[in-house]
Amino acid sequence: MKRREFITLLGGAAAGWPLAARAQQPAKLPVIGFLSARARDESAHLAEAFRRGLAENGYTEDRNVMIEYRWADGQYDRLPALAAELARRPVTVLAAAGGQPAALAARAATATIPIVAAFSADPVATGLLTSISRPSGNITGVSNLSTVLEPKRLSLLREVARSAGTVGVLINPTFPPSSDQLKDIEESARAIGQRLDVLRAATDRELEMAFETIAQHRIPALLVASDPFFNTRRDKLAVLAAHAAVPAMYGFRDYVVAGGLMSYGIDLPDVYHQVGLYVGRILKGAKLAELPVLQPIKFELVLNLKTAKALGVRFSDNLLSLADGVIE
Repeated sequence: MKRREFITLLGGAAAGWPLAARAQQPAKLPVIGFLSARARDESAHLAEAFRRGLAENGYTEDRNVMIEYRWADGQYDRLPALAAELARRPVTVLAAAGGQPAALAARAATATIPIVAAFSADPVATGLLTSISRPSGNITGVSNLSTVLEPKRLSLLREVARSAGTVGVLINPTFPPSSDQLKDIEESARAIGQRLDVLRAATDRELEMAFETIAQHRIPALLVASDPFFNTRRDKLAVLAAHAAVPAMYGFRDYVVAGGLMSYGIDLPDVYHQVGLYVGRILKGAKLAELPVLQPIKFELVLNLKTAKALGVRFSDNLLSLADGVIE
């Protein structure tokens, strides 16, 4: 073969290489944005529940879908920038976890990317949706009703602190639904003649100061309002409550597992599982209007007998019979 013919043949073959290479590249995977007001380490079991929901729709991380995680570590002012970053990427679907702060940040960041949120307050009352049954716009999700359960938590706490003249309420003023939480608690307290001592904390130092006040004033019982920042500090809260020797009520089982006395709320991993299911359905082509906001149907009371013994608290037979979980 002459040299000129060889070069021509080689050039023709080389021209086909990029096409062949492109043909062999895998298809671009859809990307899910996972935005959370909470922290990565303490939310590992919740992220796993989310991935289980995805898997039930045939999606596995790093196999046929990618997930971009963004964590605010309980610092709500970080959420808008994190949400905007995911929207610019852009992601195919945005999962907003960790309550109302993440849902609000996600909604502000995009009006086009589908959002599946875990709502901690009424999404219609807070302006995120106009309808629970048929969402309009680009957002739907699962409501955990956590912030509206405070009156029930107060009544259960009184079961173990019947003689408490005052009940402390720990609340995070930077949490968007906090004013409604406090209003509900105060209305419930007035109805039963219970005095309250409201303590506010949005930082680690403020948490420590709150418990210093509890110890100094000998506040006999404490209701810790539901809040993602508090969730990220549940181990710290359990230790502080033990040092202050104060019986405390929390919003989720995780607190009791960490050493807290008692909790009442929804099954939080199930909420994340449902969010994962909805995200998977959207990836498969479902429209948001076809996905009504899900409402929890199961609530659980969890008690810690070891902590009760250390605090000198006795759970009544009635409370024990109501408990869905008892940690010994």
